[in-house]
Amino acid sequence: MRVATWNVNSAKQRVPRLLPWLEQRQPDVVCLQETKLTDEAFTAVLGEPLAALGYEIAHHGEPRWNGVAILSRVGLDDVVSGIEGAPGFPDPEARAVAATCGGVRVHSVYVPNGREPDSEHYHYKLAWLAALRDVVASGPPDAMVCGDVNIAPTDADVFDPDAYISQTHVTPPERAALGDLQAIGLHDVVRDRWPNDRVFTYWDYRAGMFHKDLGMRIDLALATGSVAERVKAAWVDRQARKGTGPSDHAPVIVDLDEAPDGDIGPVVPPPSARVPKPGSVKLPQSR
Repeated sequence: MRVATWNVNSAKQRVPRLLPWLEQRQPDVVCLQETKLTDEAFTAVLGEPLAALGYEIAHHGEPRWNGVAILSRVGLDDVVSGIEGAPGFPDPEARAVAATCGGVRVHSVYVPNGREPDSEHYHYKLAWLAALRDVVASGPPDAMVCGDVNIAPTDADVFDPDAYISQTHVTPPERAALGDLQAIGLHDVVRDRWPNDRVFTYWDYRAGMFHKDLGMRIDLALATGSVAERVKAAWVDRQARKGTGPSDHAPVIVDLDEAPDGDIGPVVPPPSARVPKPGSVKLPQSR
């Protein structure tokens, strides 16, 4: 079973990229984030073409912002939208949907950004992650949490830790909250498989960050031990970030039980940009 997760940053805008990608990569289960559509609008835009490709759809959306989905061609059972006990900002947001696909409980999540350290949104992010942890911990033993977690787990997951000083996504409380989630028995399957490689999933649209490979790894596939043992390949499809009209995120792909493309490395294709000297690059928002 091939499981993928992708923050598409507007499903409507990404249709010309998403549908050919599905045909090319042939994922069995796809977790999408930032669809930015209501359930009705998502069905109107993608219902027929996804059905033609054999996918059932579970979508939890809202107008303009957020929105998550699970696409599956190996079953879609016990769908639950939202996270029980999670806070809102101020109302509940469309940031999580779960379903059982091919015997695995799959959670597609779009974790709050946090905006600024110690802001109200930052504390909302931490509380939301705690609620997610409780829900996953109380669920079945075969599970995956896939999506944009808006946290780089370690300094190795950003192009330069110095560039992120005073920024969210890298602060100790955020990383501790992610650590608490993983402590219930979730494995970061890409990093476990490629512990020493430079791997990013997100690059800002501005300042040529993608072409310079100045990114972050904030899109994760976390799996319980029983599922992690089945992983035969885990990689970032950097090709999907190239070309015209891409999302600012690349998909993460995990192959269970067999790897149709082989164990092909952490990033496909690998980046060609040189690693910059620490402190030599500032984030676009810091300029």
